[in-house]
Amino acid sequence: MDQSHQHFDALLAGYVAGTLAEPARLLVRSHLDLSPVNRAFVRDLEATGGRMLEDVAPMPLADRDAMLQAIFDSPEEERISVAPKPAGKTRLPQTLVDFIGKDFDELAWKTKLPGLREYRVGEIDGCNASLLWIRAGQAMPTHTHHGTELTLVLEGGFSDEGGHFVRGDVAYADDDVDHRPIADEGEDCLCFAVTEGSLRLTGPVGRFFAPFLRG
Repeated sequence: MDQSHQHFDALLAGYVAGTLAEPARLLVRSHLDLSPVNRAFVRDLEATGGRMLEDVAPMPLADRDAMLQAIFDSPEEERISVAPKPAGKTRLPQTLVDFIGKDFDELAWKTKLPGLREYRVGEIDGCNASLLWIRAGQAMPTHTHHGTELTLVLEGGFSDEGGHFVRGDVAYADDDVDHRPIADEGEDCLCFAVTEGSLRLTGPVGRFFAPFLRG
């Protein structure tokens, strides 16, 4: 199993255990709105607890065992339900619409760079949460992170050094990752991003634009 899958397993385990910060919980719940396969997986994880992990080799990921152990220790009634809500006509996942109180067309988008608009959901539990609207084919400045970044693709897709991500996929980045996301051609890319820590621009173009990305 590659490291990206290890991170994703830990994220789902933290969700089931109830140990995630609120923005990360929103991101996972929104992912589950879009992913029937993983809804079933999380329901299985809730139902079977640690028993399903008895034959799985240990993964070298910090805090993964602690998060999984929290699942085993939590009473059944405290585990988080992932039953899908009735399908609506919202453009954003219903979880985000319910939390923000607005759908896509009601948001006050702010242009951050040419081809990049942002709607800041807010700073919650020490994490920053934002919706990002990236023009088709647009390349983002090269950057790394002082902390971690989770990005859920809601529409379109993007590619970076970690692979190709499309609707429902979650990309993980930290201070070991220096990447340059590029939105797919043909369709704007809409993402929900949760960051813990600050972003650091590393390329020459990115450093030029750095003052415009703050605030």
